[in-house]
Amino acid sequence: MKYLSYPGCSLRSTGRAYEESIVAVFKALEIEYEELKDWNCCGATSYVSIDETDAFALAARNLALAELQVAEGTINLIAPCSACYLVLSKTERYLEDYPDVRTNVNAKLDKAGLHYNGRVEVRHPLDVLVNDYGLEKISKRVKYPLKGLKVASYYGCQVVRPFAKFDHSHYPVTMDKLVQALGAEPVDWPLKTRCCGGSLTGTTQEAGLRLNRLLLKEAQKRGADIMLTCCPLCQHNLECYQERINRIYQEEIDIPVAYFTQLIGVALGLSEKELGMQRLFKKPSLEKFMHPKGEMAHA
Repeated sequence: MKYLSYPGCSLRSTGRAYEESIVAVFKALEIEYEELKDWNCCGATSYVSIDETDAFALAARNLALAELQVAEGTINLIAPCSACYLVLSKTERYLEDYPDVRTNVNAKLDKAGLHYNGRVEVRHPLDVLVNDYGLEKISKRVKYPLKGLKVASYYGCQVVRPFAKFDHSHYPVTMDKLVQALGAEPVDWPLKTRCCGGSLTGTTQEAGLRLNRLLLKEAQKRGADIMLTCCPLCQHNLECYQERINRIYQEEIDIPVAYFTQLIGVALGLSEKELGMQRLFKKPSLEKFMHPKGEMAHA
């Protein structure tokens, strides 16, 4: 199966490591995809508060472009960023369920010579890796099982809510299953979908840092060696504000936060540069957990 990929704005800026690791992992697993041509910003989650129809039209332009790029059949459009995934999924759903919305949006698209016919299915890379490629195949590709590594998988608010397309909306397990396929141990913790504060760290910082602190403390309390996320904003919040949280709350929080695709790449034996590991502020020390499969067989 071939996919289209929608990188979105953050993967070309603050979330660059996420895109680099996705590209490297998909190449290693021989998952074919091509980038959506002439894509535009999805509008994130704030534009809909300005004008709902315009917001849907902005996102729908990407769906219409996907239909131009792939002539027939259902199109699997991968959106790694949580906000992009939510916005594009919501647009896909609303244009399917509400004919009046679809008519109004297509009227706007028609002015740009575009039209959306409903052939796009928005997918998340977690969904693609687990449900299309398969955990068994990933496990067979692992060169360095991460034995003994305890991982707190953090999904955030937007990947499974409100559209639980591939996992449970309050207790998802897709990332945890991936962690197990890599030989590591998923940490069972209750805050895996609790909000990290989102953009509050840049507006009402006190509230944002408090939400960050709850997640970091709980993951550390549960014995996690690393936190994994699938959202550029979540990764930024959880990684970059630890020192400030420690100063304010007199804490000793110190836990690396990486993208789930980076951990997959480590287990596959990909280089740190391929995975963008040098872009992390807190580089995880994973060497002691990396056991070549030959050694594991005799352990």
